[in-house]
Amino acid sequence: MNEYAPLRLHVPEPTGRPGYQTDFSYLRLNDAGQVRKPPIDVEPAETADLSNSLVRVLDEHGNAVGPWAADIDPQILRQGMRAMLKTRIFDSRMVVAQRQKKMSFYMQSLGEEAIGSAQALALNRSDMCFPTYRQQSILMARDVSLVDMICQLLSNERDPLKGRQLPIMYSVREAGFFTISGNLATQFVQAVGWAMASAIKGDTKIASAWIGDGATAESDFHTALTFAHVYRAPVILNVVNNQWAISTFQAIAGGESTTFAGRGVGCGIASLRVDGNDFVAVYAASRWAAERARRGLGPTLIEWVTYRAGPHSTSDDPSKYRPADDWSHFPLGDPIARLKQHMIHIGQWSEEEHQAVTAEFEAEVIKAQKQAEQYGTMSNGQIPSAASMFEDVYKEMPEHLRRQRQELGV
Repeated sequence: MNEYAPLRLHVPEPTGRPGYQTDFSYLRLNDAGQVRKPPIDVEPAETADLSNSLVRVLDEHGNAVGPWAADIDPQILRQGMRAMLKTRIFDSRMVVAQRQKKMSFYMQSLGEEAIGSAQALALNRSDMCFPTYRQQSILMARDVSLVDMICQLLSNERDPLKGRQLPIMYSVREAGFFTISGNLATQFVQAVGWAMASAIKGDTKIASAWIGDGATAESDFHTALTFAHVYRAPVILNVVNNQWAISTFQAIAGGESTTFAGRGVGCGIASLRVDGNDFVAVYAASRWAAERARRGLGPTLIEWVTYRAGPHSTSDDPSKYRPADDWSHFPLGDPIARLKQHMIHIGQWSEEEHQAVTAEFEAEVIKAQKQAEQYGTMSNGQIPSAASMFEDVYKEMPEHLRRQRQELGV
């Protein structure tokens, strides 16, 4: 008689489906100020507790509390608030433009604005970021031209990338913003390689890479961690756990019984798990990780716990796979509202200024959009010249391509 029951596989399920309210108790939250801050030179194995807890600074009243609540220049807070507001307004306007068929595709970062903006302000502009398609807040924090960004979205004749990338996959070298890869996990490998090259050259620049929770299931993720650990690459490895990889809940990628930050500790990398909707916590953790990298102490992996408030892209309908009101119940709140509360509390912001800045950016985005549309939209055919397909491939154009270009008459 067989003493064993038939074997079965475990298939993770989300804690909320359409028509039901999500139970967010799986997040394993800590109170603000509760998690310790280790010294810069901490051994990776000694960060195991930090990879399973949650670094938070702002409490429910807007107070900055605990060991991670180091003094931040009020100007940084103001820059961060402006970058987040600008990102959200830009996103909203571009979604409308996509619905008007002016561009083919768009992806917004609603609810995730603090992660990119705070880390951009914690790094040097000469450091290189390898972002996902939800870190447009890095570009906002670094004052990249809105007209150039919109021309890239419209794939028009002034598109800086000449129509060679999907909309939203920007590339702005002078702003330390490496070309976005649609296959996100490659960003980790490329960033580690870039960081290793910086160290080989004896430079002082570090790299910062970004992927989502779903991309941690890719082999590139593990390859990057191995190289980063072995060679102590000066890199920050950011895992944005926004709970959903397109329509797949984060547990499918392995976030159910452990944390994504815990994988870093297992690979010999100092790791943190941080409230990604807390601008002050994001800035403090980013500064800590950057300091480790610059001092030659090796990489840091940070899991940012946040929530993708909108659809995966304009091609997605999240109401098909999750509760429509999830965002309003997410326990870590709205990053803009939380920073606003804190800044008003310390006398660095006001409701009046918030409204004035919102109006300022709405006007700025509308003006930039009108200017960009003069160079064409998807619907009117003003696209980069066919001659551009022969450019930027070889340093010197081979003769056979020269002949082909002549035959094309461009």
